[in-house]
Amino acid sequence: MSTEQAHVRPAAVGDLEAIAGIFARYVEESVATFEEVPPTVAHWRRRLDDLAARPLPFLVAEVGGEVVGYAYASPWRPKPAYRYTVEDTVYVAPEWTGKGLGRLLLDELLAACAQAGVRQMIAVIADTGDPTSAALHYACGFVEVGRLQAVGHKHDRWVDTLLLQRDLSTGGSR
Repeated sequence: MSTEQAHVRPAAVGDLEAIAGIFARYVEESVATFEEVPPTVAHWRRRLDDLAARPLPFLVAEVGGEVVGYAYASPWRPKPAYRYTVEDTVYVAPEWTGKGLGRLLLDELLAACAQAGVRQMIAVIADTGDPTSAALHYACGFVEVGRLQAVGHKHDRWVDTLLLQRDLSTGGSR
């Protein structure tokens, strides 16, 4: 598979079961997310509706009509002064990782957020020992701005989070 075979488009209600399934595997099998119970399709419907109302992008990558990854931008914090700052989320079905889909999704998400007037994007990455997510973000122009030590506890281990930031107002880092 090459990224030319993948198509990125806005998420739709019909994609939510696939999105829930992709995320459930990360919830159950990894510390990439600090969620401990996989969210329901109803939860994903509320998220889709909330992001559409803001309006912030929620994208899916599909190959051959199958949703194989997703990305969205959500508000960084609820206070009004943070309204131009978002946090990104990118997940690719485990069997589709390493094929360029994460990069494709993040590039499209960055472009959609810049077009929507977002100025700053924050990535909060669980330090799982696997550098893939951080490397993806660095390749897309993010810079490290901090680390929170042992803030998550899941699967009997303490996990740090790495904080990265990308300035969208200039197309580069802060």
